[in-house]
Amino acid sequence: MKVIIGLGNPGKKYEDTRHNAGFLAIDKIKDKWNIPVQQNKFRALVGEGRIEEEKVLLVKPQTYMNLSGESVAEILKFYKLGPEDIVVIYDDLDLPPGQLRLREKGSAGGHNGIKSLIQHMGTQEFKRIKIGIGRPEPGRSVSDYVLHPFSATERPLIDEAAELAAAAAAMWTREPFVKVMNQYNTTAKP
Repeated sequence: MKVIIGLGNPGKKYEDTRHNAGFLAIDKIKDKWNIPVQQNKFRALVGEGRIEEEKVLLVKPQTYMNLSGESVAEILKFYKLGPEDIVVIYDDLDLPPGQLRLREKGSAGGHNGIKSLIQHMGTQEFKRIKIGIGRPEPGRSVSDYVLHPFSATERPLIDEAAELAAAAAAMWTREPFVKVMNQYNTTAKP
């Protein structure tokens, strides 16, 4: 089984915020592949289904971003899976709005959700699909920026990036991640 995890914060208050780009991508996957993500298990909303022949688990941790690793660690333990069985989709301040970057491993890069995953899994070796959200203008706090909704000009870029992230995650269920990276790192818009 492959596990596709989108990071974000639960609740209406955070629904359309920049920090919830991962949740947005999971919603695109669930809609395309008709996988309901509504079961509340492992302190997450989860949905089991299939992408073509591969059994998948879609995950939206409900622990709030900074504690995402707690939920993911429970899932890996329950299903007896390892970090090689997951891909994590999340927002990235260092990429322009709407740009994707796929990586097989790496540091947290200042992202508290990824920091939590690394801490709870004990490794940096897990696949990532980053959705660029850009940086705040000088003088604005990062926390205020990531917890704020997308601007009208950013929203179409993010929707398109979430679609691409969903397609990349789906491709990973049947192809090596290196091949997915080669395709989606190339086609991502600057």
